[in-house]
Amino acid sequence: MSVAEMKSKHKTIKVWNYKAGEIMRGYNNRTLHIDLTDNLISEKPVTQLMKDKFVGGKGFGLKLLWDATKPQTKWNDPENEIVISPGPCAGITQYSGAGKSLVVSISPQTDSIMDSNVGGYFGPYMKFNGFDAIELQGKAKSDVIIILDGRTHTVTIEEAPAEAIDSHILAEQLTEMYALDDKDKINIAVVSAGKAADHTLIGMLNFSFYDPRRKLCRLKQAGRGGIGTVFRDKKIKALVAIGTGVKGNLNNVADLKAISERGQRLIKEIKAGDETQCEMRTKGTAHLMEIMNNYDLLPTKNFQFGRDDSQIAKIHSEVFKSKFTQTWKDLEGCWFGCALSCAKAVDKFELRTGPYKGEKVIVDGPEYETAAGVGSNCGIFDADHIIEVNFYCDTYGICTISFGTLTAFVMECYENGILNKERTGGLELNFGNRDAALELLHQMARGEGFGLIAGHGVRGMKKIFAEKGWGDINFMNDIGMENKGLEYSQYVSKESLAQQGGYAMTNKGPQHDEAWLIFMDMVNNQIPTFENKAEALHYFPMFRTWFGLQGFCKLPWNDIEPENNRQTAEPAKVPEHVESYVIIYNAVTGNNIDKKELIRQSERVYNFQRVFNIRRGYGLRKHDAQPYRACGPVTKEEYLSREAFYDKQLKELVNFDPAGKSTEEKMSVMRKYRENRYEQLLDAVYKRRGWTSNGVPKIEHLKEIGMDLPEVIEVVKPLQ
Repeated sequence: MSVAEMKSKHKTIKVWNYKAGEIMRGYNNRTLHIDLTDNLISEKPVTQLMKDKFVGGKGFGLKLLWDATKPQTKWNDPENEIVISPGPCAGITQYSGAGKSLVVSISPQTDSIMDSNVGGYFGPYMKFNGFDAIELQGKAKSDVIIILDGRTHTVTIEEAPAEAIDSHILAEQLTEMYALDDKDKINIAVVSAGKAADHTLIGMLNFSFYDPRRKLCRLKQAGRGGIGTVFRDKKIKALVAIGTGVKGNLNNVADLKAISERGQRLIKEIKAGDETQCEMRTKGTAHLMEIMNNYDLLPTKNFQFGRDDSQIAKIHSEVFKSKFTQTWKDLEGCWFGCALSCAKAVDKFELRTGPYKGEKVIVDGPEYETAAGVGSNCGIFDADHIIEVNFYCDTYGICTISFGTLTAFVMECYENGILNKERTGGLELNFGNRDAALELLHQMARGEGFGLIAGHGVRGMKKIFAEKGWGDINFMNDIGMENKGLEYSQYVSKESLAQQGGYAMTNKGPQHDEAWLIFMDMVNNQIPTFENKAEALHYFPMFRTWFGLQGFCKLPWNDIEPENNRQTAEPAKVPEHVESYVIIYNAVTGNNIDKKELIRQSERVYNFQRVFNIRRGYGLRKHDAQPYRACGPVTKEEYLSREAFYDKQLKELVNFDPAGKSTEEKMSVMRKYRENRYEQLLDAVYKRRGWTSNGVPKIEHLKEIGMDLPEVIEVVKPLQ
């Protein structure tokens, strides 16, 4: 069917006209609300309180979702929302990495508040079309697309029965449908979730951007927490933003010269240092593969091990570099003006399985998280397999991090007799079985077989397996790499207490974008005491939260460093770049904050999200518990793989002589020591963050940071 025929089958449900406005200093000062149940479209003002307390991006998402829902609202209730907000700095083109949006919703996986960041063009285009955020609420009766048209200043809801559901096809169809001509395709951005989001709890969203060199749409992902599942539950097939072109100062900033000066400085740093630092422009985040292996940090066979020296060469970053089909000269970032250009892709990749078998496709990535998760963590050291899984996860609407971690869990369960061929419907899901892993993915997309069970995620599977009497729940809790219902991202944290906290103390679940402290803690020993670790677990989650308030990507912050950074007092913070972000924020908004207030901005939002979770029955100390696999060796095989290392720790740190002791004895002592250390860390971090010993923000702290809103105090007061 042609695109014209598809368009002819659309039925217009609602057209809403709005007045064109002008962004002033990063804000439109209005948001867009769409109720799909009744097809009501309206705008809401952005108040000064919203800007002062919540800033934008993730902050706006949390505030709008709080106001729209009740404590008992479930993810699939009509009143649950998906909120997309880019932030005041999003859309500038003079500083690298300013095209991010934040997506917020109640998660099907966690039942708490989820946020996920994403590149692509939709967020900035939505902003340039007139809105600082969009709220999607209610449920449509049939599949719809929503069009935000900056040319006509209309928002339209249309029934869309004929278009494909899988994202790589749908993005192409809608880009062709709404572009005026080939040159205009760059002005079209599509948000979608594929067919697997209909059948699993781990569905994700794809945000498209058009690549004029390849003449194809490419995809970036808001991957975490099942927001794509919420999207499809609302029967949204796609969001489309129609832009009118990107110019130098659409944000109408207060001081464009200051932004440009800092942007040019960063470009020079990238050109001079990227090749010898992280190689982001040639390898993207895949440059981490062998580095993580070298430091025993690469998850292998469900986080049992941190390396595999015999196989790492097969998924070495140089292997992926050889498959990427663009160079740094192409400067193909996921937003205009990004010189870091880490958005890599594989062209004309021939698929060997699934509904598109034999077709040659473009695959965005793989990123490190994907390569480690669906590769080494599943015992699969095959670059082409990783690329194929990457493609299908994207187009089906499946989070690659969750898929990798849940598949690794399934494989360990299979090898321990919790699962067998009868229970998996014939799938031999042992470590290293790439064909079975791919078939599991296809079953998720089809809503068939064992894929329906796996689509519940690790937490759901543990419950199902235990109820069926298939395995010991205590063992499954130890090896099931989830916290709060969200699967772990791909770093082995056993030897980094700070990273354990960086994962398990998160508001949304174990995601590296909040706190990545392994090198500071484990490799460089920069934070040796509990107080040091607590300070790091205060500052870095707050600083990383700040990117999500503004619309910035974090990679230009610390994946490229000034030449003199190692000589500064706090090199891990990259002080010159922190200074740049303060200057840029002030230059966009006309405000006058310093680096202390930068952290305060995040503290207010971070504590608000904690309270939001508490309002929903979560957000307490017990919810910050971690699986023991994140902390230490669960199995005898794990312990014996590093026996000399662990024995030395027992002797030097625990004052326990391992000589003549059984492995089981040694593991028991080690476990008690490590679990106690984590509890001590919780105490230290809670104290530093101004929380009670139960993880509840203290009223005096909320007053100190300026988040003592009446509705917030009402939630925490009974828990003081």
